[in-house]
Amino acid sequence: MDYLFILFGFGILIIGANYLVEGASGLAKRFNVPDLVIGLTVVALGTSAPELVVNLVAAASPETTDLALTNIIGSNTINTFIVLGLAALILPIKSQKSSRRFDIPLSLLGTLLILFFAIVFDNFISRIDGLILLLFFAWFMLVMVTRSIKNSEIITAEIHFKPMKIWIAGIMILGGLGALIGGAGLIVPSAVCIAQSLGISQSVIGLTIVALGTSLPELATSVVAAFKKNSDIALGNVIGSNIFNVFFVLSVSAMIRPLPAYDGMIIDLSMAALGSLLVMVFVLTNKQFSIKRWQGGLLLSLYFIYIFQLITKSI
Repeated sequence: MDYLFILFGFGILIIGANYLVEGASGLAKRFNVPDLVIGLTVVALGTSAPELVVNLVAAASPETTDLALTNIIGSNTINTFIVLGLAALILPIKSQKSSRRFDIPLSLLGTLLILFFAIVFDNFISRIDGLILLLFFAWFMLVMVTRSIKNSEIITAEIHFKPMKIWIAGIMILGGLGALIGGAGLIVPSAVCIAQSLGISQSVIGLTIVALGTSLPELATSVVAAFKKNSDIALGNVIGSNIFNVFFVLSVSAMIRPLPAYDGMIIDLSMAALGSLLVMVFVLTNKQFSIKRWQGGLLLSLYFIYIFQLITKSI
């Protein structure tokens, strides 16, 4: 039953995130909020809503803080190695200059900061650490808004939100939030029960099942973008999600409850950092500034080697 509950929870989580984004976007447009602002805030935050709500539920209890950490580390690792790897196999992924100069390095910095906090500060991600990450997130949003305003004609031409009646938007927002909370309420205890029944740690379940489930929106978006030959969207979706996960979701989780390190965390963080580093190397070492198909295959291969060793050690 726990496996059914966790699958059902992921389904509710994704549906809830979609309703929340649609309702909030429609409400914002009703009050004449520009499409650009809606895209940078409501939609961007909405794609990280599954990770955020699962983490809030996990961080609320000291018995499940491992899930709060591993959900983010695992989600970012899956985003980089699996989502980008699959997208690159479909179509070589081009990168924009802004991604190469700012977004990808910031994604790597986020993982290195967590690694630094865990090693230097008594194996804890403290509330102060969370505040530091949140300040980085505020800076990132400021840079994004400033950068996007300069290119507003390009962005707003591609994104159009329709106004929605206030009562309909309210129902969708409340329904979406309720679904997110309900889905997370099923996922967290079910993940704990699965870990206990298999005799493995919560961290392994968080890095695999929970992280994969919360990364499904990114997977679907990037793969579809690759099939439609919008490879830069596939890259931006993944890198943006990784930045939001570390600097927003993890920071809020740590400010609710300090997150103690778990066994194997350094290795898992190193793997996540390696993914960001490889992406940076790939896009900077060819004239097309892209991730080639063979490099996508390499990302996938490295992930399967990593996950095989992770599961083997836990059994």
